[in-house]
Amino acid sequence: MVFYFLCNLVAPPYVMYMGLDKHENEDLIKWSFPEDVWFHVDKLSSAHVYLRLRQGETLDDLPHVVLEDCAQLVKANSIQGNKTNNLDVVYTMSSNLKKTAGMEVGQVGFHKAKEVRSIRVEKRLNEIVNRLNKTKEEKFPNLREELEERDRKEREDQKKVLREQKQKEKEEQHRREEQKELRSYSSLMREENMTTNQDDGNESDEFM
Repeated sequence: MVFYFLCNLVAPPYVMYMGLDKHENEDLIKWSFPEDVWFHVDKLSSAHVYLRLRQGETLDDLPHVVLEDCAQLVKANSIQGNKTNNLDVVYTMSSNLKKTAGMEVGQVGFHKAKEVRSIRVEKRLNEIVNRLNKTKEEKFPNLREELEERDRKEREDQKKVLREQKQKEKEEQHRREEQKELRSYSSLMREENMTTNQDDGNESDEFM
């Protein structure tokens, strides 16, 4: 089971999701999208919350209210963190998560520690947590199929862009050839005119 939430303070809303337990966290680690952002309470046990970025977005594009919603959701779903003030929530792109053979179920590390960011949470804000819980939905998605479908669409989009680029290059090449042919024709016409002008009329040394 996966729980879905909406941050509807912005339009269109951002989607957040988290697993029921550490075993589902393991699946989320494996099948998350490359554009998903992973959130976790720093140095404490907590839920793994994911935020799905929009196409072309980066971490720098995230509005502060969205970050705050994610941080509050993570804090609220940490037994110890929910009772603790002034804690940090760390976040990074899901592609930066690293899983090694010796790790426990649901445990992760990072490929690049310097790409991990943090946000300070002073205390639980019930108005945020309650607002998010009102949007909560429970689903049983096939995470693998969703990722494969996402990747398939991305490949199709890339092929479409490549086809359009090749067509544009073909049209540009055709345009250059037409211009070259036109310049060649114009040059030929000028040479013919010059030849005709020289041949016309009678040559004479007499002046009136």
